Amino acid sequence: MRAQTVMTQWCTRAAACGQLRMSTNTNTPKHDDIDAIFKQKRLLRTQVRKTLKSIDPSLKSHQDNTVQDIVLGAPWFRSSRRLCAYISCAALREVDTSKILSQILQHNSTTDGKKLYVPRVEDKNSHMRMLHISRIDDLIANSMDILEPTPVDADGNAREDVMQANDPVDLFLLPGLAFDRSGRRLGRGGGYYDTFLKNYQDLAKTRNWKQPLLVALSYSEQILDEGVIPMTSSDLPVDALVSPEGVIPISTTALNSEQFQHGSLTLAVDFTADPEHLQ
Repeated sequence: MRAQTVMTQWCTRAAACGQLRMSTNTNTPKHDDIDAIFKQKRLLRTQVRKTLKSIDPSLKSHQDNTVQDIVLGAPWFRSSRRLCAYISCAALREVDTSKILSQILQHNSTTDGKKLYVPRVEDKNSHMRMLHISRIDDLIANSMDILEPTPVDADGNAREDVMQANDPVDLFLLPGLAFDRSGRRLGRGGGYYDTFLKNYQDLAKTRNWKQPLLVALSYSEQILDEGVIPMTSSDLPVDALVSPEGVIPISTTALNSEQFQHGSLTLAVDFTADPEHLQ
């Protein structure tokens, strides 16, 4: 009964409350440049938020369902065994992930099941953890009314932290405010995902693991023209985008993967030709 209640809350929030290894930017921006970039980002966030607020609810719902169906049917998702994914919050106007996460949790006990890690924000210093959950009851609403995992399970045991896991993550499903077709991602300003992803990529290198695939979910209105999103050296681009129009493979990893050859909107981007590309 509690599971149904939590799921209802989850779906209600999702429906009603409605960052790469290939970066070539090795130059550290000057302090004045950083200030200018941060100002540009703040202005852009304001503009994007206004756009998201103006999306018709029925259109938003249609886009939510379309994006989730694309992900669920994608070979790169179906073959992933260990995933980190965000829990959508409609108040933040993020692409809904409730259907994706529900399907993972419903099948996690089968032989081809997936292991799911979801975010828990620990403090205001960009500190976020990804903890393992196996059922809806593992989630509670925090002070911001955003669902996140409890630090311990029903038996009082600490949840597995992906940073201490014995096996690598295959896929990250990422949120964001805006994106472009060269992989740039504009977050909400907290730096939580960029910080976490950098730490995880460093861990993967230390353990000689294959780097995880970074895939962002986006409404059509969130995909901006190339060059509009300013970047710093700490901003991580994504491997691919999923929008209602389809999958956009971006990185060399995604472009060279057979799993992205079907149902994708192929767009080749040469990140080696122009060292200023991601500045």
